Amino acid sequence: MSAALPGADGTLRCPWALSTEEYVAYHDEEWGRPVHGDDALYERLCLEAFQSGLSWITILRRRPGFRAAFAGFEIAEVAAFTDKDAERLLADPGIIRNRAKIEATLANARVLAEWAPGELDELIWSFAPDPASRPAPRTLADVPAVTPESTALSKALKKRGIRFVGPTTAYALMQACGLVDDHLADCASRGR
Repeated sequence: MSAALPGADGTLRCPWALSTEEYVAYHDEEWGRPVHGDDALYERLCLEAFQSGLSWITILRRRPGFRAAFAGFEIAEVAAFTDKDAERLLADPGIIRNRAKIEATLANARVLAEWAPGELDELIWSFAPDPASRPAPRTLADVPAVTPESTALSKALKKRGIRFVGPTTAYALMQACGLVDDHLADCASRGR
């Protein structure tokens, strides 16, 4: 069934958040909270792409390494990375050393560096569904992996030249950045 469960402190949480302290902190302090700003959204977009095919805890534990390797995910700085930087990244044990994902991260920064300030934020948030149109999920089975909005967001980003952002990755981004609230109905973080 996978309904909200009590953590070690007795607080009801989404069951996925209970396996590690890192997950508890991420769930309670970040996941599902609104994220704005081009650089902040670029970081989340990149991390969700790196997560593809892996568990989120792998990315979460390496996030400090990712931030160091990718200049804090400042779009302008990453857009200026060279082939030498790409080779450095491929040798960096603090990140996921996947050539396609690294190349997409650099290419996406170059595309986004040409956008007007706030344009990424505006585009992503334009796909947030009306919260009243979505009932609170009671169990994990009620949480989709893809929605019409995430499919449309993926298509819009790809049309603008952004790589490595399929509908599932786009939906994970929407969840993580608060465009949707997929905390379970009984979860203490619902609606925060």
